[in-house]
Amino acid sequence: MTPNAPEIDPARCPLCGEPNRCAMELERETGQKQGPCWCVGATFSPELLQRVPAASAGQACICARCAAAAAGPHG
Repeated sequence: MTPNAPEIDPARCPLCGEPNRCAMELERETGQKQGPCWCVGATFSPELLQRVPAASAGQACICARCAAAAAGPHG
């Protein structure tokens, strides 16, 4: 990792910085088996995914609040 690169926290949303409540990350943190993550049934638009910083892509999950906000009122 380069000295100036920000550290990626897989438990935080790369868009808002709030906890993302990712079931896979919770299982890693607690060692307790989790059910399917909320994101399994979610749809992430290409526009939303493009907002994720390149360094965080594939490293940290978008939170449910950011996903819902991007989906709009009928999403």
